[in-house]
Amino acid sequence: MTNDFLNTPIEYLKGVGPKRAELLKAELGISTFAHLLVYFPFRYVDRSEFLPIGEISANTPLVQVKGKLIALQQMGTGRSKRMVGYIQDDTSVLELVWFQGLKWIQQKLKINKEYVAFGKPTEFNGKMNMAHPEIEDIKSFRENAVKGIQPVYNVTEKLRKNFINPKVLAKITHYLVELARGKVPETLPSYLVEDTNLVSLEEAFINIHHPESHDKLRQASRRLKFDELFHIQLRNVKLKKRRNIEYNGYLFPEIGQSFNQFYKHHLPFELTGAQKRVIKEIRSDLNAGKQMNRLLQGDVGSGKTMVALMIALIAMDNGYQTAFMAPTETLAIQHYNTIEKFLKDMPVEVRLLTGSTKNGERQEIAEGLDNGAIQILIGTHALLEERVKFKNLGFVVIDEQHRFGVAQRARMWKKNLLPPHILVMTATPIPRSLAMTLYGDMDYSVIDELPPGRKPVRTIHFTERNRLRLFGFIRQQIKSGQQVFVVYPLIEESRSLDLNNLMEGYESIVREFPLPDYRVSIVHGKMNPADKDREMQRFVKGDTQIMVSTTVIEVGVDIPNASVMVIENAERFGLSQLHQLRGRVGRGADQSYCILVTKEKYSTEAAKRIKTMVDTTDGFRIAKADLEIRGPGEMDGTRQSGIADLKIADLSTDGELITLARNKAEEILRADPSLEKPQNQVLWAIINTQSSGKINWSDII
Repeated sequence: MTNDFLNTPIEYLKGVGPKRAELLKAELGISTFAHLLVYFPFRYVDRSEFLPIGEISANTPLVQVKGKLIALQQMGTGRSKRMVGYIQDDTSVLELVWFQGLKWIQQKLKINKEYVAFGKPTEFNGKMNMAHPEIEDIKSFRENAVKGIQPVYNVTEKLRKNFINPKVLAKITHYLVELARGKVPETLPSYLVEDTNLVSLEEAFINIHHPESHDKLRQASRRLKFDELFHIQLRNVKLKKRRNIEYNGYLFPEIGQSFNQFYKHHLPFELTGAQKRVIKEIRSDLNAGKQMNRLLQGDVGSGKTMVALMIALIAMDNGYQTAFMAPTETLAIQHYNTIEKFLKDMPVEVRLLTGSTKNGERQEIAEGLDNGAIQILIGTHALLEERVKFKNLGFVVIDEQHRFGVAQRARMWKKNLLPPHILVMTATPIPRSLAMTLYGDMDYSVIDELPPGRKPVRTIHFTERNRLRLFGFIRQQIKSGQQVFVVYPLIEESRSLDLNNLMEGYESIVREFPLPDYRVSIVHGKMNPADKDREMQRFVKGDTQIMVSTTVIEVGVDIPNASVMVIENAERFGLSQLHQLRGRVGRGADQSYCILVTKEKYSTEAAKRIKTMVDTTDGFRIAKADLEIRGPGEMDGTRQSGIADLKIADLSTDGELITLARNKAEEILRADPSLEKPQNQVLWAIINTQSSGKINWSDII
């Protein structure tokens, strides 16, 4: 949908002109009226109410007071020179301080006159004061448009230097909002606006920039958030429905000998209720005659691999092969060893294909795939190679899918006549609101239960002053036969970050834990694969008791005997990464520990992360906290279309709106799959402006 008015270049707006237009485009990406209209305020200042001076505290945010100026005097000399005024109401006196523009202040303000002062209060020497307040006499305030709820816009330093500050931007935007009345086309059908009790788009834009009241602002925000989320969900649901129509899938009706033999005689543990539920959901997909495209989400150690293996056995019982793709060689080997161990007493041919596989073995694998002798192939990106051809590929498992590009994953579809069923697995728990948006075109299963008998990992926070206590704890664990990970964020010293680096850490560990009683491995990303594998294997076999490493061990290392994970400079890691690292221990029967070591001082955000890790081992609670702290743009690697670019919706707080948007999108497409009905033409037009899931507001309005 286009609109000539909203596509007008920003330089033609009152108060802008060519020079400012150039700056706005370079600094904020604003080049048209539409761009400015969707450049929303990041906060609001309430100039509609006054706070009694006696109720002000240092914790009070921006406040507005009114009272009589009872004194005004210049104090100090040189750099400490300042103008100090005292404003009084019925409750107390507030000190006003100016360090610049003293002459102007002295000329403007009159003793015993009533003024309105606005600013941030602070406490100094037991008294409340306000530095550089905005101030005007009460008569001017009542006549001025300043009163009410005022928008505050983000601007860059370069804009400020060129006299485009938040107030100037607010003034320019106000001109646009007034001009735009009657010229903003609707982006939703009228029946949907009515059903969801939304205000019009025009009213929403007016009140998001210049709210008439708090209630009007709330309604405006709700409408604009719904718009963003609904158009993303509409596209996701439409993609999903199109896939169901266009892509037939192989039928797996048989539950045969392979599955039954494994389930009755070789299953190493009782399946959890969550695993059974997910297997049932997947089986329903496999018998629907449509290609399955399902996300399996589960916490570290929840048993996703077992679910995938049991579906692979169903595929085998129906005459189909399975490809199991992992993002790294280490993780691929880990899956191969795990599945080989599960199937060791069964007649199932499982092979491993990675970049390190020798040519002779590659030829064997090629022949085994071609004649159907290999039922399960596990590997890395090597599975995507043109020469890897299957006799009858029916099922593909993609682990940690965000590490594979969309084009790479699509190449697996072309390995057979019909696209195989796809099961995407992630060990990074994702809040439902985020998953519905990131993976809205997929079906969605969750394993939200850990195997019985597993002891939660106990997480402890140490600061550097507790290092001797930490070393004592490590000695105690090693004496009891356990192994220890020590993870560092960097390989070499960084001058810009005060971090303990890996090499220094390794040397200090070796000093504290000398031969012959202790042996230490070291692994990092800059080692060649052979050396890395050798060191890893020494630890796996128990030849070394301590593994000093970078985060290369975050995924894919399963060592039941490792009971301690020490994370150095834990304040520098994100919540998701901390949780993944913690998941490397707690695989055995013994109580395991995660020790978070930090500097004595660290940021407020780091404190929230550390507290979350200490308080819970629930990956879904951790993911929710991660979303609230970091926002969605960083949470899922490459799969961010339409997410990081959200202009007003917040996936950490708008879960209810996401669900409403999803339900309405499904309801509309059920009744009108092609959006052909006259009342849905606006939706058909908008969905065709979207690209790769992104909602381009300047196109939509």
